[in-house]
Amino acid sequence: MTHGRRRFLKTLGALSALRETPEALARAAGPAPIPVPPSTPSTATAEAYSYLSPHEVRFLEAAVARLIPADELGPGAREAGVTFFIDRQLHGDFGTMAREYRLGPWAEGAPQQGYQSPLTPRELYRAAIAEVDRLCASRYGRRFSELDPVQQDEVLHGLEEGTLALETAPARLFFGLLWQNTREGFFADPVYGGNRGKVGWKLVGFPGVAAAYTEHIERHGVPYHVEPVSIADLRSGRVATDAHGHPRHDPEGGR
Repeated sequence: MTHGRRRFLKTLGALSALRETPEALARAAGPAPIPVPPSTPSTATAEAYSYLSPHEVRFLEAAVARLIPADELGPGAREAGVTFFIDRQLHGDFGTMAREYRLGPWAEGAPQQGYQSPLTPRELYRAAIAEVDRLCASRYGRRFSELDPVQQDEVLHGLEEGTLALETAPARLFFGLLWQNTREGFFADPVYGGNRGKVGWKLVGFPGVAAAYTEHIERHGVPYHVEPVSIADLRSGRVATDAHGHPRHDPEGGR
């Protein structure tokens, strides 16, 4: 779970040429977030949390920093603004399950059935964070965000394995949702609040918004290194486009 960036990259290895969308990474784990309008500012200086309390922000900042830590390969989830991404999702339709069936019954479902809980994602985050902090205070004398990294890893492992029992919801359900949203926030287009500086895309060599690759189809065995293009890049005119509106990449002049 917190074995550094390597386990994280192993997860990505199942994707075809690393070209799946961030939502596809977690489709089997439950409903993908429904993006809030992309007009909300997504830079660090403009961040204004809409749902999470300051205490919950501190909890998630600590948690995502252990799930995808910064290392020699580059910034991690905290630096990429994943907590802000999660806040925006919880504030929107995803957080309230506005487009999901919610009348139960709430028996334990099979993995392929997706998210199974009477709590909405925003309710689950709020209840579980509060309960985990109470358990941390009882066990360690401090809140989760105040623990050292080794202790934080112990708590996260307990949630992942279900050995840290929660009363509000299954620990594995909360951990699964947190891990899903962390991956999504690390790889989503920056317009949704995460992947700040396109660090997730740069880590795996993802070029961003779909482009036309026909002129490169015969370039076998040649790395396709380009500066990733985001939705905001296209909207602002910061990149050249072809007649169909696709961004023009320059592999020789890439990163």
